[in-house]
Amino acid sequence: MPQFDCFVIFAEMRTGSNFLEANINGFDGLSCFGEAFNPHFIGYPQSEDILGVTQAERDLDPTRLLQQIRLATPGGLGGFRYFHNHDPRVLDTLLTDPKIGKIVLTRNPVDSYVSWKIARATGQWKLTNVKRRKEAKALFDAREFEEHVADLQAFQLRIMNTLQSTAQTAFYVDYDDLHDLGVMNGLARWLGATHQKDGLNTALKRQNPEPIADKVENFDEMQRALARQDTFNLTRTPNFEPRRGPVVPGYVAARDTPLLYMPIRSGPESMVKQWLADLDGASPNQLIRDFTQGTLRAWKKERPGHRSFTVIRHPLARAHEAFCSKILSTEKGSFKGIRQTLRRAHSLPIPEAAPGPDYDETAHREAFTAWLRWVKANLSGQTAVRVDGHWATQAQCLQGMGDFTLPDMIIRESEVATYMPALAMQVGHPAPPDPAPHPTSAPFSLAQIYDDQIEHLAREAYQRDYLMFGFEDWG
Repeated sequence: MPQFDCFVIFAEMRTGSNFLEANINGFDGLSCFGEAFNPHFIGYPQSEDILGVTQAERDLDPTRLLQQIRLATPGGLGGFRYFHNHDPRVLDTLLTDPKIGKIVLTRNPVDSYVSWKIARATGQWKLTNVKRRKEAKALFDAREFEEHVADLQAFQLRIMNTLQSTAQTAFYVDYDDLHDLGVMNGLARWLGATHQKDGLNTALKRQNPEPIADKVENFDEMQRALARQDTFNLTRTPNFEPRRGPVVPGYVAARDTPLLYMPIRSGPESMVKQWLADLDGASPNQLIRDFTQGTLRAWKKERPGHRSFTVIRHPLARAHEAFCSKILSTEKGSFKGIRQTLRRAHSLPIPEAAPGPDYDETAHREAFTAWLRWVKANLSGQTAVRVDGHWATQAQCLQGMGDFTLPDMIIRESEVATYMPALAMQVGHPAPPDPAPHPTSAPFSLAQIYDDQIEHLAREAYQRDYLMFGFEDWG
């Protein structure tokens, strides 16, 4: 039984995809139909249809063309080229269906960018006769190049991650492999072709064989711009946290005012919820809660002009809140199982039961610093305990929210007195009250134990939040 019922070449402009297609079409039983899902034409610029499916029919239902290529290719296996800006409606199917063979064609992004610039300047996208070659030099634009690379990387990462998560593999071809007969024959065998070729297609010619320095008008400027790029992403903040969902059931809306609060755990939740209730002269238990994605959509639809917001807290203050309320405490809502694991397996210096009279500031400082060291390991994927939302980075929590909906406003805790009332006035509240601070259950305040070491440990554990939100030292 054939391994594939069609194939796709994932490529980009100026990566040699025309040459690859020409060579694939030279094998008996293999047919490549150009850029089948290019939004501006079907297959090739002058084509009217592919296998009887017109561009209008494809645009109405792209799966119809895909099915036609799979079932009606004359004499064997059909395929096509797909670029990152082609019809996105078929991409999930192309990536996840193991019966679709994936060929990934890549090229040095500088080479493909320069080639693209020259082709745009000359209007010549293919070359079959060297005598008709048009010449021009590329003008390098640093910002344009960065966007070019970002698009390529994002597309390649999506391909790679989807193939990994669906237990598939692709046949990878580099631009320089296109003139290797052995690679082309190997690709054909992988697709199911039964014969081998003795030579490659020679109709298409390299358009710009000169060195890069001779093809770029502002080559020195290009060198300086490329030298500033962090090619190996050396300045990235490592992130080993698991993905987080949007946690829609935890969202809270005011009883009457069309405001939605999207909490980040261990933030000033009680204060914000009380303020939401005070807006409408209600009690906190009258707030609208327990949303599902369906009921939240309905809430939004019924309240045109609604606003949503979240409140972020300084990472150190948030870590202290999470420690005191979920780990140090033994009251209802605390994480007693995790507490025992931290005491037993990680030697966290906290009392077996609730803190008593002998638990002083020194003990609290020792326990909290040990907690910060553990959080760093936990967020780095080095512990067996889950990364809970109460101490996950706020950046990751916000990213999880984005899987469903993002807040209209992200407010810092230090600025709630200004921005929360302003937000209420935007949705028509005539005189919103000021938010009132709520006491915490911490046995000692952060101010009582704070020093440079604690700040340093917090920055090590929450480097991502400090960087992404620009937090300064606490206090």
